[in-house]
Order: sequence, then C-alpha cells, then structure tokens
Amino acid sequence: MIKQLIRVGFFALFVFQDLSAQNQKPLYLDDTKPIDARVEDALKRMTLDEKIAIIHAQSKFSSPGVARLGIPENWMTDGPHGIRSEVKWDEWDQAGWTNDSCIAFPALTALAATWNRDLSSLYGKSIGEEARFRNKNVLLGPGVNIYRTPLNGRNFEYMGEDPFLSGQMVVPYVKGVQSNGVAACVKHFALNNQETERHGVDVIVDDRTLYEIYLPAFKAAVIDGQAWAIMGAYNKYKGQHLCHNQYLLNDVLRGEWGFKGVVISDWGGVHDTKQAITNGLDMEFGSWTDGLAWGKSNAYDGYYLAKPYKALIEKGEFGTKELDEKVRRVLRLSFLTTMDKNRPFGSFGSEEHGLAGRKIAQEGIVLLKNDRSVLPVDLKKTKRIAVIGENAIKMMTVGGGSSSLKAKYEISPLDGLKKRVGKEADVVYARGYVGDASGNYNGVVTGQNLEEKRSAAELLAEAKNVARSADVVIVFGGLNKSDFQDSEGNDRKGLELPYNQDNLIKELVKVNKNLVFVNISGNAVAMPWINEVPSVVQGWFLGSEGGNALADVLVGDVNPSGKITFSFPVKLSDNSAHSIGEFPGGKTVNYSEGLFVGYRHHDKSKIKPLFPFGHGLSYTTFEYGKVTADKKSMAASDKITFTVAVKNTGKREGSEIVQLYISDLKSSLPRPVKELKGFEKVTLKAGETKNVSITIDKSALSFFDDKKHDWVAEPGDFEAIIGASSANIKSKVKFTLQ
Repeated sequence: MIKQLIRVGFFALFVFQDLSAQNQKPLYLDDTKPIDARVEDALKRMTLDEKIAIIHAQSKFSSPGVARLGIPENWMTDGPHGIRSEVKWDEWDQAGWTNDSCIAFPALTALAATWNRDLSSLYGKSIGEEARFRNKNVLLGPGVNIYRTPLNGRNFEYMGEDPFLSGQMVVPYVKGVQSNGVAACVKHFALNNQETERHGVDVIVDDRTLYEIYLPAFKAAVIDGQAWAIMGAYNKYKGQHLCHNQYLLNDVLRGEWGFKGVVISDWGGVHDTKQAITNGLDMEFGSWTDGLAWGKSNAYDGYYLAKPYKALIEKGEFGTKELDEKVRRVLRLSFLTTMDKNRPFGSFGSEEHGLAGRKIAQEGIVLLKNDRSVLPVDLKKTKRIAVIGENAIKMMTVGGGSSSLKAKYEISPLDGLKKRVGKEADVVYARGYVGDASGNYNGVVTGQNLEEKRSAAELLAEAKNVARSADVVIVFGGLNKSDFQDSEGNDRKGLELPYNQDNLIKELVKVNKNLVFVNISGNAVAMPWINEVPSVVQGWFLGSEGGNALADVLVGDVNPSGKITFSFPVKLSDNSAHSIGEFPGGKTVNYSEGLFVGYRHHDKSKIKPLFPFGHGLSYTTFEYGKVTADKKSMAASDKITFTVAVKNTGKREGSEIVQLYISDLKSSLPRPVKELKGFEKVTLKAGETKNVSITIDKSALSFFDDKKHDWVAEPGDFEAIIGASSANIKSKVKFTLQ
C-alpha cells in the first residue's frame, strides 16, 4: 500500500515537471481529442525502457504506467464472480486488508441459466462498479469457453454448451462492466476446455468446428460487446501456445474480427520471447521466474517481454514496430479506463449489489423435476423440514481457483431457509455426509469448523432418523470447490456424486418419499436414483445471497424460471467427447466429435439425456400455440420473424423461455439436426397470453465452409422449431431461403 501511495505522488510530481516545461497541454492529456491521436502523441514521448516496462507485470496483478508522463499503472483483478481480495506485491499470500471483502455474485453458469440479457447487463454493471471502486481497471472475466465435457473443473466459470446462447449472454455483461471505465478481459481464448495437461495439451480441431462451436461467443464479445481486452489460454493450438498464437491472435482476432484491444496472457501462459513478440500478445503476466535471473534486479525484468525483448532489439534482431503496436494498445486501454476523467467512482460491497446477486440467483435456479408437486414447500401444511447434507452449510465462495473470493458475507442454504421459515415450521439439520472440512484457499479462511468425528454409519443413521419424522426432506448435495471437483487446476474424476452421496439419497428416500435434492454444482452429475426422488433442483454456486435465493424458490416466494445451459447425460459415455475416448487426451486431444457437442450429439445419436439442454420447469404451466412465419420465403438480404402465442395455464405468475431452433433440411455438408438461433424470456400472469416474436437473418442459417473459409447460407428449405427445451418441441414451420 505504501508503494502505491508513493507512486501516486511520483506521478503528480513527474506530470508537473513535464508540463511546466511546455506552454501548452500535451495532446495525450487532452481528452477532447480522439483516442488514436492521443495514443500517438504519448507513444512518441516514451523511451524504449518505458515501452518495454508497460507490456509486462511489475507485481502479481499490476503493470507499470509511465510515471514521467502521468499515465497510471494498470491493475488487474480476478473475476468473473467477484473482486478478488488483495495479495502482497510479489506473493500470493493475503495482503491483510480489512476493506477488501466483496459481494460474491452467482457463478456464470447460474447467470447463463437465467436466459435473461437484462440480468447479464445488471451483473456486468454491478461487478464493474465493485472493480472500479477498488481501483482496478481490468476485470479478468467473463469466461465463455464451451462446455465440452462434464468433467472440466472450470465449467462453473463458463456459460454452457451452446455458442449462440453464450454469445447472447456475454455481450451485455461486457458492456455493463465497461460502462464503469473498467475493461472486461474475455477468457480463455480459445479451446480451453479441460484442466488436465492444461499448460501443454495441443488441441486438434477442424476449422468448421472451431468457427461454429468454439469461437462464436468470443466473436460476439469482440464485435458486438466491443470488449477492450482478451486473455489468451494456457493450451496449444496448431502447436503454438495460445497466449502467442499466430493463427488465433493475429489472423482471426485482429485480422478477421478487427480487435483493437489488448491481449493479456494468462498467468504463466507465456513460453517464448520471439513468439510473444510476433504472435499477437500485448501484456505478459505471471511468468515463472526464480527471482535470481537478473541478480538483485526485479524478477519481473526476467519475463519474456522484459529484458530478453529489449536485448533482441539492441542486438538488431527486432526493430520496434511490434513493440510500438503493443504499446499503442496498452495506451488505448489506459485512455479508456484510468485516463478517463469521466468514469464513475463505483461502489463496493453494497446492499444494492447484494440484491442484484439475489435476483440473478433466483432466476438462475432451475427446477429439473417436480413429481407430485413436492415443491414449493407449503408452509401451511408443513410442520417439520429436514435439511440434510454438507452443502447446506459449507461456504462456497472460497476455493475453486482464481475465482475464489473473500466475501463480505455468505448466506448458507440452511441459514436462508431458517430465516425464511421462521416460526412457521421446524427446520432440523443433519450432516449426512462429510466432504471437505477445510475452508482455506490462498490464505482466505472461512472460519468454519466442519471437522467430523462421527463415522459414516453414524451420520447416515442420524440423517435417516431426522428424515423419517419430517414432512419434507431437502438434501443439499452435489459438488464443491475442492480439487478434482468444480475447481481450477484439475478435472473431475467421474460423473458420479462424491462422498458416497448416492447411497445417502437412496437410503433417505426409503424412509421419506417427499424428498428434494438440490444439486450445488457448476456441472452435470449422474443421478442413478432419479426415478425414486420426486423433486430435483439445480442450485449452482450462487454467491453471497445463495441461501436466501434458494429459500425464495423452495418455499415458492419466487417461481423458478431458469433453464439449464448444458445437457445432463445419464452416463459419461452419453457425452460425445467421452463416447469416442477423446478426453482428456495426452500431449494432444482430438476434438473428433466435431460439431456434435451437447444436445447436437444427443439429437444426432438419438440419445435421451437425463435432462436436455434448455430444460427447466415452473410452479405454473404454459401452453404454446402454433408458430407462424411472417413470410414463407426470404431473400439473402431479408429477415424473417417467427411468432408463437404462449399462455400461462396455471394459477400463478411465471416466466417461460421460448427457444427457437433452426434445422437445415438439405445441406451440402453435414449439419446438426437443429441449432439454437433465438430465445426470449416472457413473464405471464395466471391465465395471460402473449405473442412472442423472434427475428433472424441469414446468419442463423449459415454454416462455415472450411474450403471457402467463409460463412455460407445455402438456398433451400429450412424449418423453424419452437421448443421449451431442445427435447420438448412445441411447434414447427417450414420456410425457404431463396
């Protein structure tokens, strides 16, 4: 902190000295001028050492500005679910601040499950305000890597298996963050779909699959969201690490998409100075140094884009053309963020942000199954509620890797339910199983003592006894953020629930049929007991207000409206990557399933999933009319609108997500049976009917022709399919592209 205060003072001193020698204000300080002109003016004033300095780190999470010119440092913060607590300058240990406890927002899996673009905007705006208040000008998020396998440890940070949905949800998030003068750094670009061998695995994928499945969400963030930063991935593609990858960074990101922002390395993702110079990287962070390579000098000078780069310039092996391009982009970042005098001040840990997180969590919770209407819990008829499971009490904001947070508070499911139920019913808790008793990640300590001396048999006996005497049993289980679960660094070892939870659930339902299983996770899990358990809820990692949001839905104060954004397979071999043995690979992993990820694979192979993509129930019911098109034939330059009437046929207000899938009935290349190309979330009062319209253009009909290296929409017959999920089809209409 003292270092930072000294630097601020030096900035002011140097700026004063620099300006006092001139009769007029330098162009780079004149924010009425175009940014490009200001960048060029600042660039020509910089020395070689200053240029080298600003393209690599000076601490764990910061890079230098140009003190002499009054250009501030850049400060990064991990996201994308909250603002990470402060660590020491050169270490991962906690800095010991007492005012860096943030609001923990729901994981991005939960945000995506809302299918609500407005909530994505609210999320981005809120977390951007938290970052701005903490004086961070780059938020390391959101993540939009595609859900290829349910074993990926980082799936909880992403937005699901469908590129269209991910693209639609990432754009408002990016715009919301950047409205605060904070850059969204969209990650991890690209093909970063596993943690196993993540630093070296080379992904083999055909161009068509790359462009149709793995790039669209990034493209949307760049072109529609106008993201100011992109983070490279750890893995390789075409034999090159993705933090300095000629094809994806130079040819695609900058060449095809026209990206003007900064490419930032993932921490430790840089491996070669010459490739880092030429292959699209701008800012290097987290490279591993021993602190001794340059004697007593700063270890950060040993980074690939530090002294080694300068030495190559001094030897004449490189000019300054590439360096100047990098510096231009970093300066542009500064002028958009720290040098923008009109950027708002932000706010941190506020009640408003807590309520935003609660609203997002409420809409993201998914009711997967509800036989016999066990939910919502009727407090007029219920006298005793049994709550069972470690996940009812375990704090989930700590752990999971770089998204681990030091939250200002976290409402557990048990506490949220007790608070809501109050004196209306008794809430009795039993542990049921022991998972992870620890509560310490990177020096952030929950303070919970979850140690358990009783045996598994004793815990099971207690749980059954509590369940037997209850009117309803709610089991909070699933995964946690420990290694080999939902956590950065390692992938899951299997699809099954850990800690022998399957046996617990099977035993509990024998003594009480009114059982609800709440799956706290960012991943699909196997449910071998599904036919015996009447109600299942997908509860995600919901952040500070998670317990309150879950209680809101479980007792019916809020009608669930979320829908899952990835398929739940019955067994692991029902997933396409696993069905062909292409996960996790070794030094290479071959995406030979191609386009057929998630529901695309299930459709093609006629596999019935446990729960299909886009599935989610409500406490009310909806009736769909017949979809109509505003024209039977469209020209390539036209748009076409599909309209369907949706009626709430139940007794309470609810929201339904109308999904539009497009099927190409005859194509020169193999295509999925159908693909999501539109959706709208509509809220209806009991008995109310609304017309829902979704408009598409020819881009929704196009596929990527790798031989032409272009998007192609072939004339012919198509079908528009309206569904309540990818498997629950309501109506179809044919149309023709001329």
